[in-house]
Amino acid sequence: MKSPPPVDPESPAPPGSSPECKGGGGRQGSRRLPWRMTLSLAYQSLGVVYGDLSTSPLYVYKAAFAEDIQHSETNEEILGVLSFVFWTLTLVPLLKYVCVVLRADDNGEGGTFALYSLLCRHARAALLPPGRAAEPADDDDQFLHTSAAKKAAANGNAAALSGRGGGAAAASVRRLLERHKVLQRVLLVLALVGTCMVIGDGVLTPAISVFSAVSGLELSMEKHQHKYVEVPIACIVLVCLFALQHYGTHRVGFLFAPIVIAWLLCISMIGVYNIVHWEPHVYRALSPYYMYKFLRKTQRGGWMSLGGILLCITGSEAMFADLGHFNQLSIQIAFTCMVYPSLILAYMGQAAYLCKHHIIESDYRIGFYVSVPEKIRWPVLAIAILAAVVGSQAVITGTFSMIKQCTALGCFPRVKIIHTSDKVHGQIYIPEINWILMILCLAITIGFRDTKHLGNASGLAVITVMLVTTCLMSLVIVLCWHKSIFLAFGFIIFFGTIEALYFSASLIKFREGAWVPIVLSFIFMAIMCIWHYGTIKKYEFDLQNKVSINWLLGLSPNLGIVRVRGIGLIHTELDSGIPAIFSHFVTNLPAFHQVLIFLCIKNVPIPHVSPEERFLVGRIGPKEYRIYRCIVRYGYHDVHKDDQEFEKELVCSVAEFIRSGAAAASPKPKNGAISGESEREEERMSVIPSGTIRMMEEDGATAEDTIAVGGGSSRGGAAAREILSPAPSPSPPVVVPRKRVRFVLPAASPRPEPGVREELQELMDAREAGMAFILGHSYVKAKSGSSFFRRLVINFCYDFLRRNSRGPNYAVTIPHASTLEVGMIYYV
Repeated sequence: MKSPPPVDPESPAPPGSSPECKGGGGRQGSRRLPWRMTLSLAYQSLGVVYGDLSTSPLYVYKAAFAEDIQHSETNEEILGVLSFVFWTLTLVPLLKYVCVVLRADDNGEGGTFALYSLLCRHARAALLPPGRAAEPADDDDQFLHTSAAKKAAANGNAAALSGRGGGAAAASVRRLLERHKVLQRVLLVLALVGTCMVIGDGVLTPAISVFSAVSGLELSMEKHQHKYVEVPIACIVLVCLFALQHYGTHRVGFLFAPIVIAWLLCISMIGVYNIVHWEPHVYRALSPYYMYKFLRKTQRGGWMSLGGILLCITGSEAMFADLGHFNQLSIQIAFTCMVYPSLILAYMGQAAYLCKHHIIESDYRIGFYVSVPEKIRWPVLAIAILAAVVGSQAVITGTFSMIKQCTALGCFPRVKIIHTSDKVHGQIYIPEINWILMILCLAITIGFRDTKHLGNASGLAVITVMLVTTCLMSLVIVLCWHKSIFLAFGFIIFFGTIEALYFSASLIKFREGAWVPIVLSFIFMAIMCIWHYGTIKKYEFDLQNKVSINWLLGLSPNLGIVRVRGIGLIHTELDSGIPAIFSHFVTNLPAFHQVLIFLCIKNVPIPHVSPEERFLVGRIGPKEYRIYRCIVRYGYHDVHKDDQEFEKELVCSVAEFIRSGAAAASPKPKNGAISGESEREEERMSVIPSGTIRMMEEDGATAEDTIAVGGGSSRGGAAAREILSPAPSPSPPVVVPRKRVRFVLPAASPRPEPGVREELQELMDAREAGMAFILGHSYVKAKSGSSFFRRLVINFCYDFLRRNSRGPNYAVTIPHASTLEVGMIYYV
């Protein structure tokens, strides 16, 4: 029988796989959808994606006119700010994100790490475990070719994605990245900086959105009294916001879109009223000439005010980060048809009102609520607070998703991830991160107490993420889309210049609040780098100290290793060889199970792995030893199944591996050893599709019944082994309740050969006896002679993070009664 094709464990799919099999419940971004569904997604995206962007009119003008510039009777300042707002909204969210960046999805997913994983799949630039930099190049070539081919077939965004071919520019950039480790580290640091700023934005956006919405009370209360009311109300709203996170966005998601739609209609109608009633000619400010007049008059003050103007695009990154929840077309429709015109009308209306009002008694003279007619101010205030909560919810959820991606790729300590929706896998809740964000958000709100400092801090976080996206996107244009390098240079020069101008204006306000995202990103960056460094060193130790099957063959006669009934499931991070933790275990306790499975959980840098491509199975050593290796691949947006279902799928995948004859050419020992070529061949895994063989388990069968059903063929070839099973000692029969296991083969499959039947029968016997979990518990220490910095990072910082993080990310919930932990110290 023909064997399934061997594949690289990190490859997301075998060549020729169907692009529809993506495993994520149908990501809409990877195929065309009916117009009705696309419009429905566009409606939903208004509540999830655009909550933050739509609330920016609450604080943009107030932040721009904080101290740097003054509103004069010539109106040059207000018209110049409006001109900057219009062109910034047009060039960055509309032109950059809607027209370009949204096309660079990673199998339907977006965000900073999605761009990074996309680049790593088109060039061997991944430093993340399991990066397997020491593997042969052909495996990586196959990995990259397969991923690119699947990507091109799936979304059709760039026909040139298939294969590793392409223009000379793409080949040159790829070789440059693959040859220089420094550039690979720079790429990783760039992705981590963007991620840290997104986390910082998750702290700052709820603070400035809620505080700006509550600040409308200033116009409805006596002077100086609002200062004692705004902060407590804002803190109460924030506490309630974070306390409700564990319910999940899906429970209140049906309220989100109507709230944002009501808010957008409200600000657009108020804007139209102000334009018609106060200054119909305000449209002249849409000319770029007013930007020149603004900078010529205000000079340094106008340049510094750009730090407040850039807040008009806060939330734009959410369009790309939340791409996995919707599809590209739905986000484009929602922005161009609803969000963009509503925001432009809102900003024009505020400017029209301020053109006729230069002296206002209240300190709140430049703001949103001053332009709202007094009769509808309270309803608008209520809608604004709800819209601010919705916008904050979207940013917090995006922060959770980013933390999950970093955890899956080994760049953040393991945390508890709770999926709050059965239908949308992207909706998650992380308790530890939620309460940390709440404490930081409350501290910043109480500490600053005004939109000026909050705006400076939020602006720097937003523009840094956009700069990182621009840099990564320029590489995607060359490496993934195979476009001209001049087009990539034009992209980074045009958008990079605009964003660098805003970045400089934000950075100059370091002492006025902009230090907050820098400090937050430095803390999270240090945590990520320390955890990543320790994880890399631990993985390298495993890779260097793994043992071969020849070691096991040579060790067994001396130690008298015995086999016990059941399945032994050994968790390991290696996809080849035998881990050092197992050799440590066998050396001290020379016994293991009749069927041994080395289980490796791979978090590959793609969003989803389909069930048909999840399990890779291979054999270790001769067939008689019943030792297998199973690699289970998960994308960073996949959901792990419960223990019972996973165990069944795992056993069925091994059974299908046996039945299909994938291991027919298993290596045979020669003179008690296996050649290096055979051992390398053994490390080639085969994709085993799930669902081919079904396993039936019946409770209530007794041990006598089970033995009677399986008698005669369970131990036929045991005498040929070098690792012998102990002979059963005579004992009186004991009737013990057991579960009975049998495999159901496909109806069209031929009758298995005797050797296959014997191996399947032994697998059934082992499953009936039960499954034991052997877990390695490693302590990482710096080896003697290490530098002070390495000892500090490994012995203290990494050890502190390891002790205060969740346990290893196993594929199942490990039952304590069937668990054996093996401890070992890793000196790195």
